[in-house]
Amino acid sequence: MTGTLYGLGIGPGDPDLITLKALKILQRSPVVAYPTLEDGDSLARAIVAPHLSGDQQEISIRIPMAVERKPAQDAYDIAAEELSACLASGKDIAVLCEGDPFFYGSFMYLFGRMAEKFPVEVVPGVSSLTACATALQTPLSARNDVLTVLPAPLDSETLRARIEAADSIAIMKVGRHFERVRLLIKQMGLIDKAHYIERASMENQKIMPLEEVPADAAPYFSMILIHKRGQAWK
Repeated sequence: MTGTLYGLGIGPGDPDLITLKALKILQRSPVVAYPTLEDGDSLARAIVAPHLSGDQQEISIRIPMAVERKPAQDAYDIAAEELSACLASGKDIAVLCEGDPFFYGSFMYLFGRMAEKFPVEVVPGVSSLTACATALQTPLSARNDVLTVLPAPLDSETLRARIEAADSIAIMKVGRHFERVRLLIKQMGLIDKAHYIERASMENQKIMPLEEVPADAAPYFSMILIHKRGQAWK
């Protein structure tokens, strides 16, 4: 009998935001795997560190942070082979995924490679989107509002069109695209309806007016929320 591959959504950063289901699976799995930077630490492992028993086998999936897709795809191919060997030996594996596995989550790339070969169970997690809204005390949408989630790497013309068509907007993966996105929001006359947050739910969480964020200071784990109707829930 083969083991089961579990894709665990472990939440946005606060160790207490992992679900009970994910925690139980994590603590009973003999093998824990997680993505990490090619030459750095793993944020996913750091999130669940308080919950690890210390006697589990750990597998680091080193993902190069490159714009080109191929280096990362090669890394997932290698990881799938290593995980497949563990599963074939009968061991269950808990794969950690920040936020939710199927909402821009890294686990989906392993899922695509392994779901047809082994039993796979995906456990949803608290996403960065909902964590940011909660930290900002700003509901994402109300009544019949259309919520649109946009990745900041989209070109400015596409971003503008999508923002114009939506009532409520979440712009993710801001990072090095921050200045371009902020300028676009200002040009569209929405700067007073925009909220900025980085590293939501983590100890180093920051909330700032969009206008006051230093140039080129936004990390990858930052988000801009816009609600065109302001406090439409009141």
